Amino acid sequence: MSKAIYIATVESDSGKSLISLGLLRVMLTKSAKVGYFRPIINEFDSDGYDEHTKTAINFFNLEIDYKDSFAYKQHEVVELLSEGKEAEVIHNVIEKYKKIEANYDYVLVEGSDFSGEVGFTELDVNLMIAKNLNIPALIVGSGNGKKKKDFINTMQLTYNSFINKEVDVIGIVANKIEEDEVDYIRQELINSFPEKLQIDIIPKIDFLAFPTVKEVTQALKGNVLFGEQFLDNAIGSYSAGAMQLRNYLTRIKENALVITPGDRADIILGALQANASKNYPKIAGIILTGTLLPEESILKLIEGVQSTVPIISVDGGTFGVSNKIGAVQSKIYSTHNKKILLSLDTFDKYVNAEGLTNILTSYQSQRLTPSMFQYNLLQKARIVKKHIVLPEGEDERILKAAARLQLLDIVDLTLLGDRNTIQLKCDQIGLQINLDTLNILNPADSIHNKDFASTLFEARKHKGMSETTAMDLVHDVSYFGTLMILNGLADGMVSGAIHTTMHTIKPALQLIKTKPGVTVVSSVFFMCLSDRVSVMGDCAVNPNPNAEQLSEIAISSAVSAEAFGIEAKVAMLSYSSGSSGKGEEVEKVRKATALAKEKRPNLKIEGPIQYDAAVDMSVAKTKMPNSEVAGQASVLIFPDLNTGNNTYKAIQRETGALAIGPMLQGLNKPVNDLSRGCTVDDIFNTVLLTAIQANQ
Repeated sequence: MSKAIYIATVESDSGKSLISLGLLRVMLTKSAKVGYFRPIINEFDSDGYDEHTKTAINFFNLEIDYKDSFAYKQHEVVELLSEGKEAEVIHNVIEKYKKIEANYDYVLVEGSDFSGEVGFTELDVNLMIAKNLNIPALIVGSGNGKKKKDFINTMQLTYNSFINKEVDVIGIVANKIEEDEVDYIRQELINSFPEKLQIDIIPKIDFLAFPTVKEVTQALKGNVLFGEQFLDNAIGSYSAGAMQLRNYLTRIKENALVITPGDRADIILGALQANASKNYPKIAGIILTGTLLPEESILKLIEGVQSTVPIISVDGGTFGVSNKIGAVQSKIYSTHNKKILLSLDTFDKYVNAEGLTNILTSYQSQRLTPSMFQYNLLQKARIVKKHIVLPEGEDERILKAAARLQLLDIVDLTLLGDRNTIQLKCDQIGLQINLDTLNILNPADSIHNKDFASTLFEARKHKGMSETTAMDLVHDVSYFGTLMILNGLADGMVSGAIHTTMHTIKPALQLIKTKPGVTVVSSVFFMCLSDRVSVMGDCAVNPNPNAEQLSEIAISSAVSAEAFGIEAKVAMLSYSSGSSGKGEEVEKVRKATALAKEKRPNLKIEGPIQYDAAVDMSVAKTKMPNSEVAGQASVLIFPDLNTGNNTYKAIQRETGALAIGPMLQGLNKPVNDLSRGCTVDDIFNTVLLTAIQANQ
């Protein structure tokens, strides 16, 4: 079987980009070495790159040079084919493809994006390239704006064209299908094609199908007057406001783009008021035509109104501008993270990814790649769908992570904080998040405070806590979040973006406490290196664990590794390997290793062992040739916090590895601590970890 797949489209605007992004991520779960190749790219954009190619390479951090990812620009192929130089085109395409094929385990080849130029159709070009590369094809077709029967006929004709050219077709994706036509299209395609052919149906997703205000602004070279942070608003419809306001208001539809001359203050203000009114649909944006601007008094009025509606001034008359807007097609840009994430989520929901990957090479990596690990995190978290509380709900990073989690519908969330403050913060940063679908609680005046105070007092009165102190403490976000878990209102908590580690975990130690048989709470980081994922502990909690505690940390870390799909091979790190070294610290590690073996006889564990002998097979063969762990350790246990914390940070900074965590282990319910320097990605990944922990 081929290790490459060719994505071919029936026509332009088929939504092929969604399929490409989804398949790239699936391939990255199988191997870290994934190549991307486009035989023909669109013309360069303003910064000298093809936007779609740049998106694919940059979003997934593919290790491929941009100039190696394509063979021709669109106009070059058209010119060569017009001159009858088909052989030259094929030769150069094959040559560039083979260079990529030789260096990667999987290659995604994406077909052309142009149609009907000087007699050469997109289908002709795709057939020619796919046949000569000798790789199987996945055909993508769009049902947008087509009659059902016409769409089926188009897909049949395209499939037959590939088969007649001796191109193996492994699947068909019917994209942008109306919801009420999905079942009919699916059955008709099943009846029309061989049983072995995989058929996937993707319904029309409005946010992906419609362009954003930003795309329209770029196409018209508009000047943003107000609301630049809301340019990612999706356009659901558009109409020209040339009539009186009372008549125009009845024509406004959901997510409408209002097009009106810049001197029509009545339409502008009316549209803004309609957007604010519960009786009218939301407005995506307002386009002011004719290079006319509202009068100064009107601009001042608009400036003082808090609105989520961007207002853009453009050249040209209303009629001409409307026609240009109608021609703007929705695209996925490298800077449009929301569209990319929604595309990946849509692919996950509607495409049988496993069926497609079965046609690829039989190669299977024996190591868990970072991409596979992160993908598995997302999938596991989505399946269990747990409720996570984020105590620092007014922090910008927390809100951005919450918006991403909401978009992908992975977990249920509670944010702690003042709702008005949170809404204001979202508006200030232009964050599109629906607070109505989130649970927002304010510990300052929550209805739960009385019950929580009673719970806290009963749990801690034996330690001398008074009822007054308990009532005061429930106003603290860390105690409030922990009490939510204790009372069954949440499954886990993620905090620490603006609070210390002790502030975050102290309530958990007092209330949630440790699992049976566990005496020490510890932490691990999942270090996503270029070719593997290593579990490192303890790098965040215990300053100087004794041998007994170190053995518990090793066992807990091994359990954590296995829970997240990593075969546990535990290395108890020290400055000496095997029996060669002596000293108090070495003896502590040696004793801890023996205790861990005694408690878990089947655990693969080695110690004391040096870091290089633990991870480098060539060193391992010299120092510990008979070890089943040396050279291939997946769980690395440090002897103390000083060593662990500095080592993981050094690896992170020097190699560019992604460190996911710390994840606390040993508690009855998951509470995880963030670094105060955490990023949105750190928060997102830690929430996924917490959700999965909550299901264990």
